[in-house]
Amino acid sequence: MTLYIDPPTWPGHGRLWSHLVSDVSYDELHRFAAGLGMPRRAFDGDHYDVPSDRYADAVAAGAVQVGSREVVRLLKSSGLRRPKGRQARRT
Repeated sequence: MTLYIDPPTWPGHGRLWSHLVSDVSYDELHRFAAGLGMPRRAFDGDHYDVPSDRYADAVAAGAVQVGSREVVRLLKSSGLRRPKGRQARRT
């Protein structure tokens, strides 16, 4: 099981955010996020939005640090990428 996270560089709601993704399945992603205590509402169609103060927790739990472009590449190559406008909030 490998999960990937990009650096917390995405601004929103007065803080910076990372994206947590799987290159295998949404089930794997949901299990990992649940283990971190992340609410399901943080799931944004094909990734979890992770606030900067939880970044180190995700890495300590085993998420591999990659760049933002690599996150998108991994999602696309796995077939898990959902372009904006076509994302389902719950899967």
